[in-house]
Amino acid sequence: MKAKDFTLQASNGKDVSLSDYKGKAVILYFYPKDSTPGCTTEACDFRDNSSVIKEGNAEILGISLDSINSHEKFIEKNDLPFLLLSDPDHKVCEMYGVWQLKKNYGKEYMGIVRSTFLIDKDQNIVKEWRNVRVKNHVEEVTEELKKL
Repeated sequence: MKAKDFTLQASNGKDVSLSDYKGKAVILYFYPKDSTPGCTTEACDFRDNSSVIKEGNAEILGISLDSINSHEKFIEKNDLPFLLLSDPDHKVCEMYGVWQLKKNYGKEYMGIVRSTFLIDKDQNIVKEWRNVRVKNHVEEVTEELKKL
């Protein structure tokens, strides 16, 4: 299935499109919120595996609703070597089906369901993970990347 192209503002202050990465694999991951425990663990796991991901000719892009200012602080605090994109109106989250009704302590609200998409160099989604549990997730993603 072809990955849907989008353009969002990135933590480097530039607009970034998925199509900018044609010819490279992309690990596109959606996460609920900067600087929360699960999201920090996931981002740091991607950071810790970034050399393996680079060897696979791939880039990591993280997307949340957070502001660029929040992303910059999150990157600096955790020494993240990849871009985070801001989707404040959740349009890209909706395009990828990760903006969903969630329940927490009996309260219902709309939010991002933690999800990852592995996109090949021709911009096809070759694997997707939804309702991600952080533990061992990045290892699963890097194993799939090695198969490309």
